[in-house]
Amino acid sequence: MTDFAARLEKVARNPEVFKHFTRGVERETLRYKQGGNLATSPHPAGLGSAYSNKWITTDFAESLLEFITPVSQDIDTLIGQLEDIHHFTQTKLDGEKMWPLSMPCYVCDESIINLAQYGSSNSGKMKTLYREGLKRRYGSLMQIISGVHFNFSFPDSFWDALYGEQSEQERQASKSEGYFALIRNYYRFGWLIPFFYGASPALCSSFIKGRETDLPFENIGETLYLPQATSLRLSDLGYTNSEQGALKIGFNSIEEYLTGLNNAIRTPSEKFAELGVKVDGEYRQLNSNVLQIENELYAPIRPKRVTQSGEKPSEALTRGGVEYIEVRSLDVNPYSSVGIDKDQVRFLDVFLTWAALSDSDPMDFCEQSCWRENWNKVVVEGRKVGLELQIGCKGEILTLQDWAKRVFVELIQVAEKMDEALGGDAYQAVCFKLLSWIDNPELTLSGQVLADTKTHQGLGNLGRALGRKYIDQHLAHQYSAYSEPLMEQEVVRSREAQAAQEQADTLGFDEFLADYFSYLKQ
Repeated sequence: MTDFAARLEKVARNPEVFKHFTRGVERETLRYKQGGNLATSPHPAGLGSAYSNKWITTDFAESLLEFITPVSQDIDTLIGQLEDIHHFTQTKLDGEKMWPLSMPCYVCDESIINLAQYGSSNSGKMKTLYREGLKRRYGSLMQIISGVHFNFSFPDSFWDALYGEQSEQERQASKSEGYFALIRNYYRFGWLIPFFYGASPALCSSFIKGRETDLPFENIGETLYLPQATSLRLSDLGYTNSEQGALKIGFNSIEEYLTGLNNAIRTPSEKFAELGVKVDGEYRQLNSNVLQIENELYAPIRPKRVTQSGEKPSEALTRGGVEYIEVRSLDVNPYSSVGIDKDQVRFLDVFLTWAALSDSDPMDFCEQSCWRENWNKVVVEGRKVGLELQIGCKGEILTLQDWAKRVFVELIQVAEKMDEALGGDAYQAVCFKLLSWIDNPELTLSGQVLADTKTHQGLGNLGRALGRKYIDQHLAHQYSAYSEPLMEQEVVRSREAQAAQEQADTLGFDEFLADYFSYLKQ
């Protein structure tokens, strides 16, 4: 029996383990107007305060909605929460719709992208200033790309099965070690996610107006596409930061990760320094370091812990270790009205469990670079049958198809144990469906999107067609997890919470920022 099989057997002895995975979703979507143009109106008042509504907020721009589910242990509940949030939101949009694709709708000029506003509190103004810095550093277009973030954690029973009885301190260390082992395997094999679920092989030509690229684009009118791409959102044209390329952030332990992250926050950038921080009395960015704050680190997966009031993410990790992981490499699924479907959640359950139970040797920066290169190949030409990927830095080569099939031998074993515990065959069915996509890449989401883009004679036409379909679904939806009174209560509560924070502030904004970043001088 392999080490992986032995670990899986240990965990599967208690079927309850698989019933208590904890999941949450953050889904981003742009508001757009009838003709497919980006909405320029403020965040809808009927949705309450973007600063403090726990379900409905904004990301980079006023037009970029972000929906956040609470954590739950049931997939139907998770999707039901998302459907309820979408329904309530659509009733407040006054005819606007939600863009169903990751890559933005038509944007005539970046100047029409209005930064998200969070009120007059110091923390609210800081959130907007952070976005001002992102705009000046990378441009606004990159920041309105939409994605889906999947938050996931294992129950205590999972760690009990693997490690037995431990003191609280020992368990904290073991969980962090286990999650970082998962993260390393995610870097090694997570390219499977854009291969199957990447859904951005094409983009509007307005997106790269004025930007240089050597990618061999083909076009359908104003739509540019790469014939074998899976996720341009994850490519160098997408949500990236070239300044971060030189950062050395390792994943062999929580201590190594935090050291690298803290160094990055303190690393000055000559390029960003040229922008200025405060010029003629007006702030342009929070600071001129490579990262203004920790959230600016672009990564396909992050170790996380729920923060306490006033606590920074790294401080939370230092205090209590890793509590859950955030998967950040999912494109919006355009064939789901809420951007993700149940099969995707089931595959992520299987894949993340496999990644945690499989051997995961330490990863040096050379190996990390090799795996990133595999990701880059998959996002730009992943549907090329026979695409060659390297096995770490050893010089060995496997085709994507051969490698994926090897992984699926063990993924199916995980799915079998999950189905035994939960009843039915839903997990195995997902695996066998995806297994059939490996040799037939046109069945993947990116293959479907490109085919439909061609049928509709452009990405904008496809987006508008799906948008018309989903507005009817959203409006016809009946609440399953929440209710209209509950959603309205949150609208009122969020406004009151923002007002209370604004009234509670006693420091001036300059003093507030100096206090917030005082740790950089330590």
